[in-house]
Amino acid sequence: MSSELHNPASTDNIKSAEDSWRLNYVTGNLFSCPEDEALAHCISEDIRMGAGIAVMFKKRFGGVPELKEQKKQTGQYAVLTRDDRFVYYLITKKKASQKPTYDSLRQSLEDMKSHCLENGVTKISMPRIGCGLDQLKWTRVAEILEQVFKHTDISITVYSLPEKAETKVMNENRRR
Repeated sequence: MSSELHNPASTDNIKSAEDSWRLNYVTGNLFSCPEDEALAHCISEDIRMGAGIAVMFKKRFGGVPELKEQKKQTGQYAVLTRDDRFVYYLITKKKASQKPTYDSLRQSLEDMKSHCLENGVTKISMPRIGCGLDQLKWTRVAEILEQVFKHTDISITVYSLPEKAETKVMNENRRR
């Protein structure tokens, strides 16, 4: 055995993939993230993108016909390449009017992870996926993210908008 393995100085720069994975939180606009980071969000198989942050993704990146051509199903991801970055569309439900399951979210994240590993993606920015209009619980979603990505060197930054008092009151009074 080499003496280097026992020299603490030589192991300082060695990180296991489990140590490299990170889940970071930022308050701010998702679209202000560094341009070298991939983006991800959830959509339905019908690619409607008519509500929530999906509307902003549709306006900013277009590509609806390109996404439809990929013929992806629930539990998979579709992807666009824009300005040297990947924009991932996690397909978590069949129709826009439905709700995703934690299982469909996990499957689509696993599918996206494979693409990330094959293409050298190490940074992904996303909103609190599945937790807006789709009403999944963030604590469960964060656990799934950790389970899916913990043995990779992919770090994920989750963006949340600052909550305004009026928005909070409106959300509390909203009927669905």
